[in-house]
Amino acid sequence: MKDHIRKLTSRKWSVSMEYRIMKLNQYVRGWMGYFRLSSTPRKFSKLDQWFRRRMRQILWKQWKRPRTRVTQLRRLGIRPDLAYQWAMSSRAYWRIAASPVLTRALPNQYWTDQGLVLFRPAWDKFQTT
Repeated sequence: MKDHIRKLTSRKWSVSMEYRIMKLNQYVRGWMGYFRLSSTPRKFSKLDQWFRRRMRQILWKQWKRPRTRVTQLRRLGIRPDLAYQWAMSSRAYWRIAASPVLTRALPNQYWTDQGLVLFRPAWDKFQTT
């Protein structure tokens, strides 16, 4: 499962975030049809954490230039000094994706608002029906 998600969240796959989310949602919904009888919600929570970090990594790479990163972080409510400090960071994409600044700028609600379907909420929905 993670291998296919890695392909759909590859940094090399240059598609719009809307298209990527659409493809990921199709994949998650399909797997939930298969896993709905499972009784391991903790695994889905861990998978969701990893999944959101992959998405933050992609967005960070899409922003490319430090100036764009500062602008986007400011737009998402990060203080100017922190936005500048993190935008100029030369750390790897994966490491930045776990940073407190990026996790605060792109919280779980941000991804829900973008329409991303996550494993745990989808599993919970199947359990109530």
